[in-house]
Amino acid sequence: MHVALMRARAVQDHVALAEIELCGDLIIAASAAEERLSLESIDKVLRVTEEREAGTGR
Repeated sequence: MHVALMRARAVQDHVALAEIELCGDLIIAASAAEERLSLESIDKVLRVTEEREAGTGR
């Protein structure tokens, strides 16, 4: 049996890592909820409001 060796990469895709973290946060919130998450709850988990305020300078 031949096992291919993978080299560790020093370069990381920070956008992809951030997306993975947000997906994980959303999965955790959904699994802890008793019912479906509302759109407002999803926005809160994904920090949509914070991003909008940061983008507008408020």
